[in-house]
Amino acid sequence: MDEKKYTFESREYRDTYRHSTSHVLAQAVKRLYPEAKLAIGPAIEDGFYYDIDCDVTFTPEILEKIEEEMRRICKEKLPIERFELPREEALALMREKDEPYKVELIEDLPEDVTISFYRQGEFTDLCAGPHLDSTGRIKGNALKLMNCTGAYWRGDSSRKMLQRIYGTCFMKKEELQAYLDRLEEAKKRDHRKLGRELGLFMMAEEGPGFPFFLPNGMVLKNTLLDYWREVHKRYGYVEISTPIILNQELWHRSGHWEHYKDNMYTTVIDGEDYAVKPMNCPGGMLVYKNEPHSYRDLPLRMAELGIVHRHELSGALHGLFRVRCFTQDDAHIFMTPEQMKDEIKGVVRIFDEIYSTFALTYKIELSTMPEDHMGEEADWRVAEETLKAAITEMGKDFAINEGDGAFYGPKLDFHLSDSLGRTWQCGTIQLDFQMPERFELEYVGEDGQKHRPVMIHRALLGSIERFIGVITEHFAGAFPTWLAPVQVKVMPITDRSRDWAQKVADELTSAGVRVECDFRNEKIGYKIREAQSKKIPYMLIIGDKEAEAGSVSVRTRAGGDMGAVSLEEFRDKLLEEIRTRSLG
Repeated sequence: MDEKKYTFESREYRDTYRHSTSHVLAQAVKRLYPEAKLAIGPAIEDGFYYDIDCDVTFTPEILEKIEEEMRRICKEKLPIERFELPREEALALMREKDEPYKVELIEDLPEDVTISFYRQGEFTDLCAGPHLDSTGRIKGNALKLMNCTGAYWRGDSSRKMLQRIYGTCFMKKEELQAYLDRLEEAKKRDHRKLGRELGLFMMAEEGPGFPFFLPNGMVLKNTLLDYWREVHKRYGYVEISTPIILNQELWHRSGHWEHYKDNMYTTVIDGEDYAVKPMNCPGGMLVYKNEPHSYRDLPLRMAELGIVHRHELSGALHGLFRVRCFTQDDAHIFMTPEQMKDEIKGVVRIFDEIYSTFALTYKIELSTMPEDHMGEEADWRVAEETLKAAITEMGKDFAINEGDGAFYGPKLDFHLSDSLGRTWQCGTIQLDFQMPERFELEYVGEDGQKHRPVMIHRALLGSIERFIGVITEHFAGAFPTWLAPVQVKVMPITDRSRDWAQKVADELTSAGVRVECDFRNEKIGYKIREAQSKKIPYMLIIGDKEAEAGSVSVRTRAGGDMGAVSLEEFRDKLLEEIRTRSLG
């Protein structure tokens, strides 16, 4: 027997367990508030929710009552039984129970669909399942209701606003506590909070979803981009820049208008329709077409830090994680069919190098052909098999995400894991036979004939803004020294030591170190605490003794006292730490 089959290591069992717990939630609500009407209650990534129509507002105090009732239901060990009904009997049952949302769901089901229900004690719910066999399988001391928000029925803002109760559950009380501790730690690391405290970025009512980078944020962003450019030059990329606005005909030609127009901003220039680019790809096609190419030119690796705009619903906006304007670190690689596997491997190697620099690990997901796709199925199968072969030959594992490829090609998505074990989808490799066809791209082969290149679309950090949000939370704002906006804070204790403090700052600045001086008439303890709160890697305390000896007293942001050393010794050690991009 597979030992993982009935644990949370099995996605299927985890979802079944959590979906069953959502039914326990609905049963508890109906026991306490019989007039409540039930909508839907699925399992989600970190737990479950149930949408409910009720005149009673589910305050935190009421959620506690519901939670207690859920525990009672678990202790009752009610058998969970599945049964099926013909369509009319199913409708009659839900009308009898006065569940209008369930009636609507049944009415919208195709005629040939089996209509199933699950019964536990006095409670019956419309559901496709599957479920556990008893409420006793659910550990009452390992479940918790998290919060309640508003949610429109079926996501339609013209429909009624329901109350959505979110909860989570685990198989052990200790696992629940560990999860809650991670959430508490995540709150402290929230990049929106740290962004304000560290002066990285801001949002304004005048531009919802359009981030403003502040001076410290620009230092962080530019340092990140300098590193990006250094790596790409080493891996044989050339950098291009394409316009933000291009005419609408181009977006029809690329297929984006048909598949992506609802997320695009448009404008009119000289009576002609234009669109603000949501992606950099079509501009890259035009750059390739600008001059003829031979097989000797390929692979041609073109990288672009392109500013793109995508319309996101206001309710979906979230700090730097979900914005309407961001910098996409794109690259488009044009190649012969024979070069595909080697180029895919080359991209994975650059991923490995950059992600390890930030101590980020990843898992790979292969997303295959969606229903809404361009091109012939045979081309898609070749592309999918090529992606599989390339990463398999590199000894890397991957999961299949059926039907979630881009509309022009299958893709490998790289899901990063941060210091709290959370995952973020940042990098992607998309193998595309379709756009070269649509844009009639060509190269002259060894046979002197014209051929169609294949291309890779590749984002490494993804959205630069989102990646900054990810690493802000990953490092809890305590960035490695090479990336920190301010690397050293110099703090004289007395006016007599001020001249030496200034000389220290000047020498470090000349060496390329980012330095700030704190000459305020404040106690040194206050200055140190403030520098630590700003998560500055090093503090140099300069007193009369240091001024006389030409030394510096070094403290780290973690509170470590490294004692007095010569300025030269500190400078050389610091520069080596920055040069090697040490994680500390």
